[in-house]
Amino acid sequence: MPCIFSYCLMPVNNKSIFSIGIVQVFWGLDKKLAQRKHFPSINWLISYSKYTRALDDFYDKNFAEFVSLRTKVREILQEEEDLSEIVQLVGKASLAETDKITLEIAKLLKEDFLQQNSYSSYDRFCPFYKTVGMLKNMIGLYDMARHAVESTAQSENKITWSVIKESMSNILYQLSSMKFKDPVKDGEAKIKSDFDQLYEDIQQAFRNLED
Repeated sequence: MPCIFSYCLMPVNNKSIFSIGIVQVFWGLDKKLAQRKHFPSINWLISYSKYTRALDDFYDKNFAEFVSLRTKVREILQEEEDLSEIVQLVGKASLAETDKITLEIAKLLKEDFLQQNSYSSYDRFCPFYKTVGMLKNMIGLYDMARHAVESTAQSENKITWSVIKESMSNILYQLSSMKFKDPVKDGEAKIKSDFDQLYEDIQQAFRNLED
């Protein structure tokens, strides 16, 4: 009797496409990510799901910011992939300040959001409120940093990514540490409160920088 599941594993440029026909989801398994100990080793640029919009009504009702955050994350990761070729040719120092921001936030997303350790108590599972809170703060920094750089580009007090990074080292550390919030130990209310406070701190830090 034929199996109702259709599995497919095809090598594509050092990657593999893993699909389960019945769920209409395609995972791009990336050997390079696995070699760098980045788990799950799923390439975010070639993987996709036909159910991407199936939960949009739920998101709009319960997590209205999520869809726009998800879209922005995809844009940043795609742009980072395009910029990586330029960096290899001419170096990071030659990039525009906004491009440097893209690279840094993409690194934050990859290492401190997408990379997970299923053996840890904090990373074993991630409630959706934590996912949305982490993305809101990371993308918030991205948007505010780009605005600060672009709005002061022609002024004497020009803000660069180097200036932002130096003045907000503590905030960048807190952003990279958000994943260590344990849903079981800390609880939803505490995590939400901490994330909201961090977002306010990011806003205040940029106000201080621009004054």
